[in-house]
Amino acid sequence: MSNIELKERLIGKIRETDNDDILEEVYRLLGLEQEIVEPFKLSNDQKAAVSEARQQIKDGEFLTDEDADNDIDEWLNK
Repeated sequence: MSNIELKERLIGKIRETDNDDILEEVYRLLGLEQEIVEPFKLSNDQKAAVSEARQQIKDGEFLTDEDADNDIDEWLNK
């Protein structure tokens, strides 16, 4: 389906619907395309922290979810 055909089909569907929720969502989605979102830029400190965390994971220096939950439960019950 070409870009023009898709636009025509969408316009037709929009004209046919009376559902306010759908119309608002379509409007919101179309508005997102127009927003210019710049990628998040990390500071040098943040990059270093990410690098350190990746190395810790490679070295097995991390807690599983279960271990973390157990530590929290132990801490809360003191």
